[in-house]
Amino acid sequence: MSPTLILMRKEIRDGLRNRWVLAVTVLLAMLALSLGFLGSAPTGTVKVDPLTVTVVSLSSLSIFLIPLIAMLLSYDAIVGEIERGTMALLLSYPVSRGQVLAGKFLGHLVILALATVGGYGIAGLALQLAHGGLDLAAWTPFALLIAASILLGASFLALGYLISALVQERATAAGIAIGIWLFLVVIYDMALLGMLVADQGRIITAPLLNVILLFNPTDVYRLLNLTGHENIAMFAGMAGLSDQATLPTGILLLAQILWIALPLGLTGLVFKRRAL
Repeated sequence: MSPTLILMRKEIRDGLRNRWVLAVTVLLAMLALSLGFLGSAPTGTVKVDPLTVTVVSLSSLSIFLIPLIAMLLSYDAIVGEIERGTMALLLSYPVSRGQVLAGKFLGHLVILALATVGGYGIAGLALQLAHGGLDLAAWTPFALLIAASILLGASFLALGYLISALVQERATAAGIAIGIWLFLVVIYDMALLGMLVADQGRIITAPLLNVILLFNPTDVYRLLNLTGHENIAMFAGMAGLSDQATLPTGILLLAQILWIALPLGLTGLVFKRRAL
C-alpha cells in the first residue's frame, strides 16, 4: 500500500479515536437543525421548501465554523509532530516529505468531509421529513452547499498546513491561525464594505469588485452558495449582488481550488527545506 494512503488512514483512525469526527458531526448537525427549524418556520405560508431557507442560514454559519474547525485540525500538523519528535522518527522510514504532507492533508480532509456530510446531511433529511417528505429538487442547492463547505474547509486546512510549516512552535502556529481566520472571515469584508461606502463606485467598479472578492476564500464560498440559485439569492437578500457578480460558477470553483492548491504547494516547498 502507498505510504500516502497509510498515513491518511492513520490520521482518519486518530480522528475517530479522538472523537473528532463524532464531535464535529454532532456540532454541525445540532447547529444546522436549530437554524433550520427556526428559519423554516414561515416556509409553510410562503410555500418554500425548508432546505431553500436553510441554505441561507447555513452558508453564514459555515463561513465562521468550517474554517475554524479546519484551522484547529491543521495548525499543528507539522510543527506539532516536529516538537514531539515523531516527525524525525516518521521520516526515518522509506517515506518522502511530500508523501507525509499528502497523507496527513488527505486524512484531515476526509475527517472534515465526513463530519460535514454527516452533520448537514442528517439535518437536511430531518428538516424535509418534518415538513412533509423528501423533495429531491430542493437538494441541488443543499448538495452544492455541502460540497462548497468541504472545499472551503480544504482551503483553510491548506492555510493551516502552511502556517504549521513556517513557524517553530505550536503556540505561535495557534496564534497566527486564529489571526488569519479572524482576518479572512471578519476583517476582510468589513474593510471592503468600508472602502465601498467611501468610494461610492468611483474606483471600485463591479468588475474590480469581482476580482477583490476572489482574494478571500470565504467570499468565493459565499458567492457560490448565495448567488448561484435564483431562490437562494432572493431569500439571502443578495439578488442585486447576483446581478452584479458576473463571475460564472466555473471561475468560482477554480478560485476555490486555487485557494487549496497554492497554500498546499507552498507548504510542500517550505517543508522540504525545513530542518527537523
